[in-house]
Amino acid sequence: MRVQAVMAGLVSAVVGYASSFTVVLAGLRAVGATPGQAASGLLALCCGIGAVALFLGLWYRMPISIAWSTPGAALLVATGPVPGGFPAAVGAFIVCAALIVLAGLSPWPARLIAAIPRPIAGAMLAGVILSLCTAPVRAVVDIPLLAVPVVLTWAVLQRYLRQWAVPGALVVAIIAIAVHGPGTGLSGAALRPALELLTPTLNPSVVVSIAIPLFLVTMAAQNVPGMAVMATYGYTPPLRPVLVATGLASAAAAPFGGHAVNLAAITAALTAGPDTHPDPGRRWIATVALGAGQLTLGLGAGLAMALVLLSPPVLVTAVAGLALLSALGSSLAGAVTEPEGREAAVVTFVVTASGMTILSIGAAFWGLVAGGLTALLLHRRPPLEQRSPSTAETGAEHPEGRVAGMSAVVAEVVVPSGVAEHRNIPAR
Repeated sequence: MRVQAVMAGLVSAVVGYASSFTVVLAGLRAVGATPGQAASGLLALCCGIGAVALFLGLWYRMPISIAWSTPGAALLVATGPVPGGFPAAVGAFIVCAALIVLAGLSPWPARLIAAIPRPIAGAMLAGVILSLCTAPVRAVVDIPLLAVPVVLTWAVLQRYLRQWAVPGALVVAIIAIAVHGPGTGLSGAALRPALELLTPTLNPSVVVSIAIPLFLVTMAAQNVPGMAVMATYGYTPPLRPVLVATGLASAAAAPFGGHAVNLAAITAALTAGPDTHPDPGRRWIATVALGAGQLTLGLGAGLAMALVLLSPPVLVTAVAGLALLSALGSSLAGAVTEPEGREAAVVTFVVTASGMTILSIGAAFWGLVAGGLTALLLHRRPPLEQRSPSTAETGAEHPEGRVAGMSAVVAEVVVPSGVAEHRNIPAR
């Protein structure tokens, strides 16, 4: 079973790296990085992710997945060249890291996460991973010669050796890439890691155009959904220390070109779900394996990059989709099981799955906003005589009482069957 958790962590590291590293490189290049500086930034992010994942996994014994900010990289692509070039962008990365640390030192992020209701959390997760879960279908249509063996391997192993279904599919995908890819594709790969230290500069206009939006996007599209995904599987990591750790890692990676390190949303479902390990208390092993995998991918960035570039992007995404099918099922079930709140959950799912971006903030955040507003609009308070005595006695209707009880609301977030006994709910 430990091998199963290790494999889940390694798969999540490879899938997370392969599915979005091109976005990171494009974002860094867009704000002025040279090819060498962009590669250095990618390596620094891998090292930061690996270090934080190893520390948090071993310290808290929870599957706390860490990733780079893919929406933040997309924001950099949209921003384009900035005054002062890449050193000014690096200065903005450091300011963003400082803002993340400050958010970890304040109580409001934890209260925000604690306020997410159960159906909305499940619907948000379902909307986030829906597009990935449809990737195997697209791959079978677009590249059947490569994708059909991968899907068939997953299906057979899912029937007879469920825990090996996704690792087996990944191995078949790598074999398919090696067989059908160009024979000289890896010959020019550089194996030696290369970090380039830059001297940052602070430009007020660049801070406004990059640092603040990058902070908001990272919090809204990564950290908030990441905590909601963890709660979906019954875990409530201490958000404030997690933000401090990722903020410090972002600050350490910034001088080498890295833009932001944060909680993972999609890969969190790969490491925290029941397929990782039947015992929720042992799934932290997957996070440690993810950290080790990211360090390895960073140190061998040239080889990993060449291998992934040999593959059609949809094939790599298809492996992630196969791994997330069970997570999609459990999150949808949790979203619509309870009649009360079903409409808000559906609104959350539709908005999140739309993939829209408003004000450079991704659909996951707007899905939570839309679902929350719908829940408030449709909420009906019971008559006074039907309210429970405990509500009147404890003063839960009073604003102060409601704020004081926010941390307990996390207990009501979606918990798939078999995980309810391991909630890790804080005492206060």
